[in-house]
Amino acid sequence: MIGQPFYILDEIDSTNNYAMQQVNSGHVTSGTAWFTSNQTAGKGTRGKQWLADPGDIIALTIALQPAMLPLSRQFMLSAAIALGVSDFFASHAGDETIIKWPNDIYWRDRKAGGILIENVLRGSIWHYAIIGIGLNINQARFPDHLPNPVSLKQITGKAWDATELAKELCGFLGKRFRQLQPSGFPSLLNEYKSRLFRWQQPAPYRKDGELFYGTIVDVLPDGHLCLEKDGEILQLGFGEVEFVVTR
Repeated sequence: MIGQPFYILDEIDSTNNYAMQQVNSGHVTSGTAWFTSNQTAGKGTRGKQWLADPGDIIALTIALQPAMLPLSRQFMLSAAIALGVSDFFASHAGDETIIKWPNDIYWRDRKAGGILIENVLRGSIWHYAIIGIGLNINQARFPDHLPNPVSLKQITGKAWDATELAKELCGFLGKRFRQLQPSGFPSLLNEYKSRLFRWQQPAPYRKDGELFYGTIVDVLPDGHLCLEKDGEILQLGFGEVEFVVTR
């Protein structure tokens, strides 16, 4: 059960860091969740920091033992978690909620949150996945350097209780986690692709300093993005291409 137990931290540097410490101490069961709405040194992808005022965010980390998955299938976990977070956000923000590859949560063309998964290995065994989820909830203003952020409050016009939303999110994640069976991988991946930001739409990208237009035509089971450029299919790993913001 995801979110059992559910710990509320008044203030923490990073819920992912805290969860990693707890897992390494050996006193954690799969499904344990740690939540705060006051994260002082939150971690984003590729080392970026993610900060907000107390009460404005969901910062949630879950420790899971993905016993049914080999490490070679780790993208299936990422896709399932992205779908679960998307399900949750869409239940409040509406069906314009989408996923930007590989696992950012978007509303229209604006970023509402992101997911960071860190793995704990024991030799070649995938011992734990440390799943960090950050969502913009009650922010009314953002730093100028962020190109396209949005919060749930901006979308809906109302303030939210971040703690209650985090508990609700755990339920959505649990439903998706239970779908992670090998026989269901193809349908899960197809649903993930159908919700992608810019799916099969020409749009600007940048790779190795070159600005070009391309079209997302597929995502492979290992997570590689297939981008069509001038009749050629590029298979790209995370961090190899930039989605250019046009607004």
